[in-house]
Amino acid sequence: MTTVTAPVSPIPFRYPSPIERELEQLAILFAQTPALAVYPARWLAIQALEGDETILAEIESRGGSTVTAALNASLERLRASYSDELDIVIVDHRYRFVHDVATRAMTRPATPPATLSDRIDRIVTHRWFGIPIFLAVMWVVFKLTTDVAAPLVDWLDSVLSGPISRWVVALLGMVGAGGGWFESLLIDGVIAGVGGVLAFVPVLLSLYFALALLEDSGYMARAAFVMDRVMRLFGLHGKSFLPMIVGFGCSMPAIYATRTLDSRRDRILTGLLVPFMSCSARLPVYVLMAMIFFPAQAGQVIFGLYLTGIVVAVGVGALLRRTLFLRQPATPFVLELPPYRLPTLRNIWRQMWERTSAFVRKAGTVILATSIVVWLLLAIPVRGDDQFADTPVEQSAFAALAHAATPVFAPLGFGNWESSGALVTGLIAKEVVVGTLTQVYVGNDETATAGDPVSLSADVIEIVSGLGAAIGDALRALAGIIGINSNATAAEPVNTGLATAIQASLATSSNGHSALAALAFLVFVLLYTPCVATLAASRHEFGLRWMLVSLLGQFAIAWVAALIVFQGGLMLGV
Repeated sequence: MTTVTAPVSPIPFRYPSPIERELEQLAILFAQTPALAVYPARWLAIQALEGDETILAEIESRGGSTVTAALNASLERLRASYSDELDIVIVDHRYRFVHDVATRAMTRPATPPATLSDRIDRIVTHRWFGIPIFLAVMWVVFKLTTDVAAPLVDWLDSVLSGPISRWVVALLGMVGAGGGWFESLLIDGVIAGVGGVLAFVPVLLSLYFALALLEDSGYMARAAFVMDRVMRLFGLHGKSFLPMIVGFGCSMPAIYATRTLDSRRDRILTGLLVPFMSCSARLPVYVLMAMIFFPAQAGQVIFGLYLTGIVVAVGVGALLRRTLFLRQPATPFVLELPPYRLPTLRNIWRQMWERTSAFVRKAGTVILATSIVVWLLLAIPVRGDDQFADTPVEQSAFAALAHAATPVFAPLGFGNWESSGALVTGLIAKEVVVGTLTQVYVGNDETATAGDPVSLSADVIEIVSGLGAAIGDALRALAGIIGINSNATAAEPVNTGLATAIQASLATSSNGHSALAALAFLVFVLLYTPCVATLAASRHEFGLRWMLVSLLGQFAIAWVAALIVFQGGLMLGV
């Protein structure tokens, strides 16, 4: 027996009479125009009245002057009838119709049951608990990127400066190219420069793993919601926090992320603040200096730097809001909180791979080119009796150029040519600071020479055993984050020779206050002028004038902040 179901009559939908009248006239006109008859006439009329730029361009190019004039006349009549934007009026009527149909078709309980996301949000977005929870989450993230990743950084650095360098020297010796300038270029230029940065890939993998975990779970949107309350106290828009979160990864895409803001002034203001967020390119510098000068408190120092960047950004934003952007009206903050979900390994790995591979590609282009230029300047002698690629570092062209910048940094405690030169190259990319320091201070002095024997099996055993020990140390550090004390020892500095050289150099430039000078150096790296890629994005989005404001303004703020840290520390007897 077949059950016959009566057909359900569709509910008619009509726009208000003025809009319907114009739609009918335009639909008839479009249908009678052969070049436009390929589109559904009513749909084409709706898109035209909503102001679809692609459709309007199509109508103007295909419809001719008569059709364009009729469309403009319809738009003028409707705009005279409605005070709001016409596209908003049309969309609003559609949403009202859908809401009315859903209301009649659905039965909702008087008090909807609280979902799991609702119950969690009562805690993590709480007025008082939300910010401490956010800070605790960030604390775990940075402990993960310092304590857990540090043993793997040590291992990778030892592989690059040990077996990899020995193999390169041996191969060059086999082809008769050993012992010359080309060997110096590969060992002291490419491996010491690029390799010194690539050693920090485990740190970036840890950071991107944590950020992907927070994004995929849905917590990152809650962080923006929680921080909106804080930012409103300083006159900033809550949406500004979203580009700032992106800025923790890279400032350049964060500049483009300001397009989500409705007001141009909000976009400019946020674009000026984004570079104060500590991008991942600065993290290798933090880890290097913190592990050398503050090995027992490396996590606390790096966490403090990230918080300092946020505080400075909020403070500068509040100042700009009350000066250059005083007349900017407040705009509402609308944010959809997605439901919490269990992160998937596939999504986490994809985000980790995409972001880290972008960093590696930069190491293969920008950082490689910079390392070669730095090596070339280090190889060029300024005295006539020295030879190319065989000149003392302090007598090189790089040292001569860097000496010119040292008076600027002398009051900050790191007025030595090595640090000054590294900061100048850091304008190209902040990761280059580490590579430059490695090249300038030690080159690759721990590598083998052409006469040293190379044992492939011994090197492989060294690599594998070192990796096993590093993984074990990382797991013990991970257990320490959750409160399980496994008596793990602190990680050794990345490169003993580099650490000793940096300590001695800063001790000389700061009159014995090397740790305070190192802290001032870290604050300067945190706040000073963004890389050229970020400056290019800023010029593209906001214009040359605002790019110059960012370039010069951040340098001035960084200089003053580092001065306060160093000179203030001396005055307080730190």
